[in-house]
Formats: sequence, structure tokens, C-alpha cells
Amino acid sequence: MRILTFIYTIWAAFWFIFLFVLLFPLFWLFLQKSEWKHKAHYLNRLWGKIFFPIIGIRIKTQYDFQPDINKTYVFCANHFSYLDIASMGMIIENYYAFVGKASLKGIPLFGYMFAKLHIQVDRSDKNSRVTSMTRSIKALQSGRSVMIFPEGGIWSKEFPKLSLPLKDGGFAMAIQQQLPIVPISLLNNYKIMPEGHFAIYPQILRAIVHQPIQTKGMTTDDIENLKMKFYEVVQGALDSFE
Repeated sequence: MRILTFIYTIWAAFWFIFLFVLLFPLFWLFLQKSEWKHKAHYLNRLWGKIFFPIIGIRIKTQYDFQPDINKTYVFCANHFSYLDIASMGMIIENYYAFVGKASLKGIPLFGYMFAKLHIQVDRSDKNSRVTSMTRSIKALQSGRSVMIFPEGGIWSKEFPKLSLPLKDGGFAMAIQQQLPIVPISLLNNYKIMPEGHFAIYPQILRAIVHQPIQTKGMTTDDIENLKMKFYEVVQGALDSFE
């Protein structure tokens, strides 16, 4: 069984890399002008539409709320697996910017795309945190949604429990711009691609897009309350799935 898992994982890794390399010339082209960046975003979505069926992973999303592609949101999800980033483009159709670790820039080809298309943050560097917040707010003001993992990385020691305390960033920017937080529960990505293991276990990838949490009238004094509302929604779904 272990050898079959290893062979399957190598197969999936091959297609992950091959498809990205195949599409990279288009990524590079679309990233040369700011007005073309949305094309690169939807090229990522095309990559996912090819990749996941090829490796036999079906994505089943429960939409308690269907985001309007013409509106702006702050999407917040739990983060238990490196599969989360790849799968998010299949779950959410909106044009969004990821707020992710600056270290992703070091990955060949993918790092170039991520640095050009999304927002990087080094949480150990105060200036980097300020810069990423400024860029995120500018994205929201331009009508582009933002996607963020409030845990700040894959830190949980007991899946499927969220790692606490949650970072303020996503909630602060939502309040600052008076935009809704849309909680997303990624229910079993950590079972498909476990953290710390070179292995992929094929099964149906399941997610829930929850009803938005409105921030109208909230101030920075409400950040902790907003974080708790997000936690209760997402952790409740994760606990129920178990």
C-alpha cells in the first residue's frame, strides 16, 4: 500500500509541475502589465481545472453563500495543508490576492508568479507586515478581494483544531474597509496531503463557503469579537465533519 501511495504521489507531483511549466509562458506574459494580472489569476484556475481531474481528486464545495464575482470580500480559511492554496482557486471564482509567506518567492517559477500576482508577508519583519497590509488595503479599494489564512501558516498541533491566537490582519483590513469576512472551512485537505509528509491520499476534497460576517459599523475595538465569530463558524464545521 505504501508503494502505491508513493507512486501516486510522484504521479501527482509530475502533473503539478508539468502543467505549471506548460502554462508558465502565459503566466509570464500576463504578469507583464498590471491590467493583465486578472488573466494570470484565471489561468491559475484553469490549471486547477486540469490538475485535479487528472490526479483523480474531485472537489465538492457546499455553498451556504455564493460570493458575487462583482463584489469584494475578505476570504478567510483554516490552513492545515499546502493543498489549501491550490484548491482555493477551484472553490472561489472571485478575482483575489493571496496574502502568503514571503518564503514562497523562493520556489522556482511558482515563486515568480506568486510574487507578481499576490501579496507576500514576512511575519518576523514589522516593515513587511505593514507593507503587506498597505498592499492588501489597496487591492480591496481597487475592487479585488483578498484571501488570507488567519492562523498565519500551518501551525496547528492537533488537526482539525485551528491554531490560536488568530492573526489580526485579515480582520483589521475587513473592518477598515467595512467589507464582509467570508469564512471558508477546508474540511479534509490535511487528510489528502498531510503536513510534513511527502504523500497524497486521493479522496473527495470537501469545503464549505459560509455565510459572510458583516463588519458594517465595526471599529478596531471589535477585532477580537470578529475573530471569535470566524473561529466559531469554521471550527464548528470542522468539528461537525469529524
